[in-house]
Amino acid sequence: MSWAIGYDSNWHRDIGYGVVAYCDHPKCNEVIDRGLSYVCGGDPEGGDRGCGLYFCEKHLQSGVRLPQLCERCRKRRKAFDLKPEHPRWLWWKLNDPSWAEWREENPEEVVKYREQIKGYIPDPDDVKATSWHRCPHCGEEYALGVECDLCNQKEPESTTSTTK
Repeated sequence: MSWAIGYDSNWHRDIGYGVVAYCDHPKCNEVIDRGLSYVCGGDPEGGDRGCGLYFCEKHLQSGVRLPQLCERCRKRRKAFDLKPEHPRWLWWKLNDPSWAEWREENPEEVVKYREQIKGYIPDPDDVKATSWHRCPHCGEEYALGVECDLCNQKEPESTTSTTK
């Protein structure tokens, strides 16, 4: 099992080290991921003591007897409000072929996300990763710039791409 992408049913958002996010501290916009290294409480959804929000190293403190906690959970106070999703993550969900089924099942979320990222210019590497190619050796489809999963051949980058 991988912790790359999961879902937090408490906060109703995607989690995992594959999810690009902002630090949830209200005065910080540090870009992090929602992996275990950044979660308040040290476990998904916060464990026994944390709130389950995600913080950069500056806003998450570790103790000898306590798990990593944000400043509010250290004082047993109410959690901070959620930060909006990072536009890079929303763009990925709206464009990557692996999220096609989710997009079909959640048309209202797709409309909401598209509105949230209006004007966002995606990272060129993200665009490249969502461009799929047919391997000339075996016919398998795979992302530009990586080896074919089936025959381990690498297609030249000058080949015409097809965006799924």
